Amino acid sequence: MLKSMNCGALRKDHVGRTVTLAGWVHRRRDHGGLIFFDLRDRSGLVQVVFNADVSEPAHTLAETVRPEFVVQIKGVVAARPEGLINPNLATGEIEVEAHELVILNASKTPPFPINEDVPVRDEIRLKYRYLDLRRERMQRNMILRHQVISFMREFLNRQDFLEIETPILLKSTPEGARDYVVPSRIHPGKFYALPQSPQQMKQLLMVAGYERYYQIARCFRDEDLRADRQPEFTQLDLEMSFVDSEDVRALIEALLIELVGRISDMRIQEQPFPVLSYHEAMERFGSDRPDLRYGMELVDLTEAVRHSKFGVFANTAAAGGQIKAICVPGAASFSRKQIDQLTEGVKERGAKGLVWLKAEHDGLRSSISKFLSEEEKDAIIELTEANEGDLILAVADSKEVVAESLGWLRTHLASMLGLADPNTLAFCWVVDFPLLEWDDEEQRWVAVHHPFTSAKASDWPLLESDPGKALANAYDVVCNGMEIGGGSIRIHDAKHQSLLFSALGISEEEAREQFGHLLEAFRYGAPPHGGIALGLDRLVAILAREDSIREVIAFPKTASATDLMLNSPSPISARQLAELHLSIVE
Repeated sequence: MLKSMNCGALRKDHVGRTVTLAGWVHRRRDHGGLIFFDLRDRSGLVQVVFNADVSEPAHTLAETVRPEFVVQIKGVVAARPEGLINPNLATGEIEVEAHELVILNASKTPPFPINEDVPVRDEIRLKYRYLDLRRERMQRNMILRHQVISFMREFLNRQDFLEIETPILLKSTPEGARDYVVPSRIHPGKFYALPQSPQQMKQLLMVAGYERYYQIARCFRDEDLRADRQPEFTQLDLEMSFVDSEDVRALIEALLIELVGRISDMRIQEQPFPVLSYHEAMERFGSDRPDLRYGMELVDLTEAVRHSKFGVFANTAAAGGQIKAICVPGAASFSRKQIDQLTEGVKERGAKGLVWLKAEHDGLRSSISKFLSEEEKDAIIELTEANEGDLILAVADSKEVVAESLGWLRTHLASMLGLADPNTLAFCWVVDFPLLEWDDEEQRWVAVHHPFTSAKASDWPLLESDPGKALANAYDVVCNGMEIGGGSIRIHDAKHQSLLFSALGISEEEAREQFGHLLEAFRYGAPPHGGIALGLDRLVAILAREDSIREVIAFPKTASATDLMLNSPSPISARQLAELHLSIVE
C-alpha cells in the first residue's frame, strides 16, 4: 500500500506516530516558511504542514503543488497548538508534520472547484462526472447508496431469502414501457430486449421452488425522462411464495423502518404505515402517491354549491362533474399576480380556471361572492375549515381534471410555502388499484400495473362483464409524495392468466408466442406468490434529501438520455452494422 492510514482516521491518540498518507490536495495555503495542505481521501481530510526547518526538500517541492495533485506524504502526527483546533473537522485536533513529499500525479485546473459546494451547470457536472464524484456531496451520496444496498442484503438474508441473478438479454413483450432492444448477430433479424424488470423470471423462480428470491436488479426502459426517471435504473426486486399481500407489505415495512433507524437521522411520521385505497387517495389528495407531511386535503363542495347562482358551479354539478377545493393556510395575502400564476398552472393540467375565495373576519371575499348565498358561503367555510387569513382555491370540472389540477396545486403550494418537513419521512401504502384502464388511442383495456397482476379474488367475473370495475391485488409504497415501490400478488394459474390476456385483447396465439413459457410453467404446480420492487434510486434520493435521482447515481444520463462524459449514444461502424444485418434508414 502507498499509505499506512486513511486521512480521515487520524486522531489525537495517534500523536507521535509516523504515518504515510496518500490522496488529493484539497486546499493549499502558503505562509512562506510554512505551507499547509488539506489532504483528502475517501475517508476525509487532514491538515499537513510543510516546515522548511523540518524538511527543506519537502517544503521546496510543496511550493509547486496545486489543488487536486495526487501526492504521497510521510510525516509525524502532532497535536495542533491551542487555539488552532478545528472543531468542525473530525481530524481537527491534529496535523501531520511532513518529512517527505512525492508527487504521484499532477492535475490540470479542474473546470469547477472540487473543494467548494458551489453551483455548477448540470452539463459541466455530467461531462466531468469523475471530478463531480470527488466532491463531498457526491461522495456522501454514493456512500449512503452503498449503505442502503448493504443493509437490504443483510436484512433479506436474515429473512431466509436467496439472492439470484436473472438474465439481462431477454425477450421483447408488448405490454409495459418501450423496450431497449439488442440485435442478434448470430440470429439475423432477431432481437433480445433488455429487462424492464425481472418480472417473468422471478415468477419462474417461484415455480422452480425457491420460495424467497431477491436481487439488486438493473432495469431498462426507453421512455421520456424526468427528475425521478432514468433509462437505466436499479431496483430491489423480490418475490415470495405462499404469501398474501399483507405478508409482502409487512416485510417491506419492517425493512424500511429498520433501514431508516440504522442509517438515517430522518424521522418516520407514522408507524405502522397508513393504508389508503386508491379511491381514497385520489379523493383526498388528487394523487395515488400522496405526500402526507402536510394537510390541504381536497374538499368536495359539489353538493353545497349544486344549486348556486354561480353558473360554473351549477353547470358542472348538473353535468356530473365535481367542485372541489383546498384551503391554503395564511395565504389570503396572495396577490392577484400570484393567483393568476396558479390559475395558469391548473389550466396546463386541463382545468378551465381557478376560483379563489379569501377568508376574512366578516366572511368570504371573492370575485364570485355576489353569486353565492350566505348559506353557501357558510357551507364552504365549514367544509374547508377555513380560518381568517386562509385562501380557498376551487376547481370545477370532470373528476379526472379536478384531481389532476388540485393534486398539482396542493404539492406546488406546499413547496412554495415550505409546508413539508424535509427531515420527516411520511410513508404510506396505496392499495385496491383498478386492474385495467381504457386506452382511447388503442381502443382497448390495458393493465394498470402489468399483465401478471392478480385481480381481487371476488373480481375475476368482472373481467368478462365490466372490466373497468375489477380491482387489482396490488400495492404501492409511497414516501413524501413519491412512489418508491410497487408490487402485487401474481396470477399463478393458466386459467386466470388466459382470462386476463383475453381482457387485454391478447389472442391465444399472441399469448402463446409472447408468454407461452409462463403459461406452460403454470401447468406444473405453480405456488401462489407475490412480490414487490423498490426503486433504489428514488429511495436513496429521499434519504439524501436530493430532488433528483441523478444525484445518487454514479454515472447518470441527461434528460435526453445521453451520456455527456462518454458521448453516447454514438454511431457504430459500417462493419458492425453489416455484422448485425442492419442498415440505417434516414
